[in-house]
Amino acid sequence: MFKKIIPLFVLAFTLLSACVPLEEQAQSSSTSQQSQLRYEDYIYNPGIKSVQFYQATGVPEEVLEPAVTSLQQGQPIILEFDRLNAGPQRLVAKLIHCNYNWTPSNLTETQYLNDFNEYFITDVQSSVNTRVPYVHYRFRVPKVKMSGNYVLEVREEGGNLLLSRRMLVYQNLTTVTAKLGLPAGPSGRQTRQPVEFNVFYQDYELVNPAMEVKAVLRQNHRWDNAKTIASPTFVRDHLKRLEYVFFEPKDNFLGLAEYRPFDTRSVRYNGIGVSDVNVQANPIEVFLQIDKNRSGDVYSQEPDINGKMLFNNREYGNGDVNSDYTWVDFELKASEDQTGEVYLLGALTDWKIRPESRMKYSPERQAYNGRLLLKQGYYNYQYVLQQNQTIDYSYYEGSHFQTENTYDILIYYRPPGSRADLLIGYEEILFNRRR
Repeated sequence: MFKKIIPLFVLAFTLLSACVPLEEQAQSSSTSQQSQLRYEDYIYNPGIKSVQFYQATGVPEEVLEPAVTSLQQGQPIILEFDRLNAGPQRLVAKLIHCNYNWTPSNLTETQYLNDFNEYFITDVQSSVNTRVPYVHYRFRVPKVKMSGNYVLEVREEGGNLLLSRRMLVYQNLTTVTAKLGLPAGPSGRQTRQPVEFNVFYQDYELVNPAMEVKAVLRQNHRWDNAKTIASPTFVRDHLKRLEYVFFEPKDNFLGLAEYRPFDTRSVRYNGIGVSDVNVQANPIEVFLQIDKNRSGDVYSQEPDINGKMLFNNREYGNGDVNSDYTWVDFELKASEDQTGEVYLLGALTDWKIRPESRMKYSPERQAYNGRLLLKQGYYNYQYVLQQNQTIDYSYYEGSHFQTENTYDILIYYRPPGSRADLLIGYEEILFNRRR
């Protein structure tokens, strides 16, 4: 069993960990802190962990919602995150309006904001009785005056950049309807999920829509593999309708498989996907059950949360400040080392290919091993293979038409004489929904 035979690299890492503060460990395994803002979801300081950016809907699972809201903003966008090994500090948030391609728009701040563009984060709590100390921050994003893409940046008072997050504010000036498309030929019939959609603009004038309307299609609210569609397939101007149809399999998303889960909301017993817990270690160590390559398996209908994560502590509740951080050890069986690099991927890695999420091959165990420092919670994840800077998402997971996924469609337009792209249509479609 994995819990009885701990790989040598894990033992060595544990011994080193006891002597080095966690934030310093993170710094040593990451690139140097970036001071230049990137207009994407990004963490610039390795002490920032467990970032969640979502629409507050009032239900317990609201943290699984995307950071998308209407211009009326009846349901606000909330940002939550932790900072490890640091006391409470004054942090400042700022909003930047962007074009459809996430370049800064030419709008002035007064054109899209009601207030001065400097918001102090005042909802701050220190962790309670955790082995790894942290400070939890919560921020309600202020209302804006224009639709479109926004980047929220958070800095220390004084200038050091900590994190940035993308959010969407839409105004349904058009109507977007989506449907299941036709099977994408023999090569994609069983592995890809065709989505087609129309944009109706009877009540909103579009000038030169073939050139000026841009569409973005996302799978499970992810930006790392989103598809940008430069122009509609057909323009039916007499019907005031734009049609988006995709004929090539590559234009459709792989369905992949339901995500792999694990549950660390309790360290007193083994949750889903957990093989063993070492509560004597500091931080606590959680060993997951051994994973295998699923690419040759038939489709298996398993509940998941589409690669996302939520935090809680089953013993004490209030996961914001009572959930501790634990080392989580992953193992993926493989008969030989691949000619490429294997990574963990999901919200737990911020949907990024990161050095710390790379799996290392052990010939003795014939497996890839890796570990991440994660807050107690329920997680989804997958394994990907990177070869020559190309990521193969299905190498270890397989891909199935039957997989349950969520797709959302974003429609952008720049009116004549304006200085920014507006988000004039938004629609979400649940592919193979079963609940």
